[in-house]
Amino acid sequence: MHNSQYKPIIDALVACAAECEHCATACLQEEDVKMMIRCIQLDRDCSAICRTTADALARNSENVQVFLDACAAICAACGEECEKHAQHMDHCRACAEACRRCEEACRSLAGKIY
Repeated sequence: MHNSQYKPIIDALVACAAECEHCATACLQEEDVKMMIRCIQLDRDCSAICRTTADALARNSENVQVFLDACAAICAACGEECEKHAQHMDHCRACAEACRRCEEACRSLAGKIY
């Protein structure tokens, strides 16, 4: 598969990474930061794996399947955690939505690679 076919998922990965960074920063501004520790940690992990997976896709890495699987799993965990806070925090709602879209895109593409 030529990497230009990956553009939609690369866009989803980059968008998810940006939402996760925004969410982590906003969580640090919350009154009860200790309550948000897991959310912040998952946001940071998710952002990192999304950027790494986008890079792997752009260079047609032979390990792209591993990255997609890891990214889908971390996006799922981050989305689940953010959903716990989504009713009261718009940044968590937006992050959860981005994580779900990215998780779905990763799982969909992972099924097409092999």
